[in-house]
Amino acid sequence: MKNFIFFISLIFISFCSLGQGLRVLATAEDVSSLTAQWEGDRFSDGRPHVPDNMLSRLEHCTLEQIWGYLGMRGYRNQVAKDWQILNPGETMVGRVVTARFMPSRPDLDSLVKVSGQREGLSQSGGNNIWPIDILTRNDVYVADGFGKVVDGTLIGSSLGNAIYGKTGKGVVFDGSIRDMQELKETEGFNAWIKGHDPSYIRDMTPISINLPIRIGGVTVFPGDVVFANDYGVVFIPPHLVSGLVVSSEMTALRDEFERYLLRQSKYPSGEIHGKWSDQIKDEFRSWFSEYPGELNITKEDIEKYLSRE
Repeated sequence: MKNFIFFISLIFISFCSLGQGLRVLATAEDVSSLTAQWEGDRFSDGRPHVPDNMLSRLEHCTLEQIWGYLGMRGYRNQVAKDWQILNPGETMVGRVVTARFMPSRPDLDSLVKVSGQREGLSQSGGNNIWPIDILTRNDVYVADGFGKVVDGTLIGSSLGNAIYGKTGKGVVFDGSIRDMQELKETEGFNAWIKGHDPSYIRDMTPISINLPIRIGGVTVFPGDVVFANDYGVVFIPPHLVSGLVVSSEMTALRDEFERYLLRQSKYPSGEIHGKWSDQIKDEFRSWFSEYPGELNITKEDIEKYLSRE
């Protein structure tokens, strides 16, 4: 209930701060309060600093593993689908910076301009560069562009290259991009979008940066970790990333071991897929000790897992 009241308060404050006008860029205190369940380090803007090694390990997970882990913890609305992908066949993982755009109207635009000046946001170029200016390494720019395609192109090749230079990543837009051909030539950059168009952005106004937004059927917080591949985009609360990664790695390792046993036809399939006997657990320990590749899972992780079996 307290989190719900805080969320409503943030929305209210963003529109009318007792005569101070609309606030576009969330404060570090706002973001820290939104992500209060995170107990680790934070960036200066308040977003959780999920370690880079966890982001790298998350790249090897599957959408189904992530969906299952989050769903078991009550996060049942985290996956958004039906995307056009700039470079299919790649996986993108990063820390989320959010932005919300709305259709322009003169009085709203005036409020946003005054707010941007007061908050020290750039007054050169269009205000669609404001979210880009605050990006850092391994960030992913996620924007609610209310699904607009024609005249809804939030970036083109120049801003796409600026994003990649800052983050080494790409974007997820409920909106569109332009310069699709040129952006495809930016090696390492990728985009999950609702369309592309040759038009310039027009009649769109950013009303919030680093506050909650909606992407499809998902509520996205600043500081979430996004996992995007050919099969969908999932947004992960930062305080769940570490447990998710370890759980997914263990699941993948168990699946590999079960396939190994099934090929041997040494045990009935039901014993392999079901609750393991002490004999199978011992075989798993031996198989793990001779595993030929590099693993992040330790012997201690294995024993904790087997103790729950």
